[in-house]
Order: sequence, then C-alpha cells, then structure tokens
Amino acid sequence: MSEMYIEEIRKFLPHRYPFLLVDRVTECTPGESITAIKNVSVNEPHFTGHFPQQAIMPGVLIIEAMAQLSGILGFVTVGRKPSDGVVQYLAGSSKARFKRPVLPGDQLCMESELISGKRGIYKFECRAL
Repeated sequence: MSEMYIEEIRKFLPHRYPFLLVDRVTECTPGESITAIKNVSVNEPHFTGHFPQQAIMPGVLIIEAMAQLSGILGFVTVGRKPSDGVVQYLAGSSKARFKRPVLPGDQLCMESELISGKRGIYKFECRAL
C-alpha cells in the first residue's frame, strides 16, 4: 500500500476537524510500519491559547497524531475500519521526549512501527520529526 490521501484516511479514522491530525500517509506496509505528514498551520484552534504570544503545538497533540497514525496501521493490518463497529483507544505512552517545539509552518513527519499485537492490543514504536 502506498500513499493515502485525506479521503482514504477518513475511512480509517473516526476523527474529524479539529481533531483529525494526519494529513497524508506517505507509505504503509500492513503489519509492519506506516509514515505520514501533518502540516502545522497557525489557523488550528489550539494555537489561540497555546501560547497566544508564541504559538507552539501542544506535545499531547503530537502524541495524539502518532496515536492516530498507529490507529490507521492497526486498522489496515487487520483489514477493518471504524465503520465496521471497531473502536481503537490509546492505552498508554512511554519514553516520550520533546527535543524542540513544533511551530506553525512546520511539517510533522511521523513514523509508526508495529512492535507486537495480541488479542486486539497493539504496541507501536513512534517518532515525529
């Protein structure tokens, strides 16, 4: 599977504006890995209050973007979609580190690799650059 544009992404994620945080999947290998981009725009609602004088994308939204990307990989891997009545949840995060702020105008390049999966519980290793 190669690129996935927003119309296809919406089939694999139940999220919608302003909480859909994956703009384009650039590569996807079901059961293995996925890469995508998120274009960061000053017009996004969280920048109104975070922070008014120096807009910075909240770290929790960067983690959410990677969780959404991992969700797409999970759905593609099992061949299902949210429209099938399947729901996926973020159950935890560990070893999160933020090395520099993400600012309006940046392009967040995200990667997610499927590490393990058992009984509907998946573990991914992700990074955003």
